[in-house]
Amino acid sequence: MPRVLRIINRLNLGGPTYNVAYLTKYLDSKYETMLLAGMKDETEASSEFILKKLGVTPVYVSEMRRSINPLDDLKSYQKIKDVIREFKPDIVHTHAAKSGALGRLAAHHCKVPVVVHTFHGHVFHSYFHPAKTKIFIEIEKYLAAISTGIIAISNLQKKELSNDFKICAADKITVIPLGFELEKFQTDYDKKRNAFRLKYHVADDEIAVGIIGRLVPVKNHPLFLKAIKKVFEKTTKKVKAFIIGDGEEKEKIIKLAQDLNLSYALPDSDFNQSLVFTSWLTQIDEVMAGLDIVAMTSFNEGTPVSLIEAQASNKPIVSTAVGGIEDIVVADKTALLSPNNDVEQFAGHLLQLIEQDALRSSFGSQGYEFVKEKFSFKRLVEDTGAFYEKLLRAKGLKA
Repeated sequence: MPRVLRIINRLNLGGPTYNVAYLTKYLDSKYETMLLAGMKDETEASSEFILKKLGVTPVYVSEMRRSINPLDDLKSYQKIKDVIREFKPDIVHTHAAKSGALGRLAAHHCKVPVVVHTFHGHVFHSYFHPAKTKIFIEIEKYLAAISTGIIAISNLQKKELSNDFKICAADKITVIPLGFELEKFQTDYDKKRNAFRLKYHVADDEIAVGIIGRLVPVKNHPLFLKAIKKVFEKTTKKVKAFIIGDGEEKEKIIKLAQDLNLSYALPDSDFNQSLVFTSWLTQIDEVMAGLDIVAMTSFNEGTPVSLIEAQASNKPIVSTAVGGIEDIVVADKTALLSPNNDVEQFAGHLLQLIEQDALRSSFGSQGYEFVKEKFSFKRLVEDTGAFYEKLLRAKGLKA
């Protein structure tokens, strides 16, 4: 029986956690799988509840965290090597950057036959200074060279990795989109919608617009606030905006809301305001049912989970056209896309969907049909299993 050691940076809310959870739980029983996980940042919401629900118990490496710390990183590397020597995996599969570096180096030095890495996004633009970005690119080139196979989660990401940043040759990269349990977004819809809107004081005739994600610079929440300000000034409808998430930029974003003279509410306060900061919410199917439009303003994205979940909930989308977003929506059918950081066009798209009930309904109605097969966790598991078989056979090993 082939053994798979799966390694993830940290269990924070997002696509990578869902990915490793479903692969660990549902991968073909001919594989024995162990999940190794680092620790999330204090500003991030935990996604351990996802694993607990599936009955998946990870082994933790307490020193492995998102930020670079030479001493902790060395300890993490040594612990990963110890696990590899004891577990003796045929495949080491890493997810995201930190675990991708430490895990692949450990697997390479322990002579693991198959080493796989999934890019859930990348930091090659809109994150760091160009000099620092260049260092990361060179590191990833070396790590790709010692990898047996690379997984990209979208066709655009594959193009960026192979053509734009020259991380490795295109034939070393296989595209396997993320997968999720999407049926839950279609069940008990009215009950969930009523619960969300009752809690946050959203009237029946009010349009709820929400942005979901970490409050960090790359997500560009200032664009959302500036666009919402213009919407409030121009719309003929009642509109309520939601910022769902938390993170290092929270105080700056609140300060900008104040500067824009937006009346806002914080968690556990009076929600009778036009803008609500909810912090993290784990019942995302209830959130999606309660919203009417889902927004995304990022400078860079891999495969943003919130937009897949929005479509699974039959919600129209307004987003920047960055990263892998164009691979996961249907432009002008499920989403209106605008250039990066274009306040006027982004606000205009929001207004279109807010003012035109029929357009909002049309965009929403096409979402679930588009995502239900393409982003199913069953498809994810099947595709990954087939990829493992291919790599094992190429090494002369039995799958």
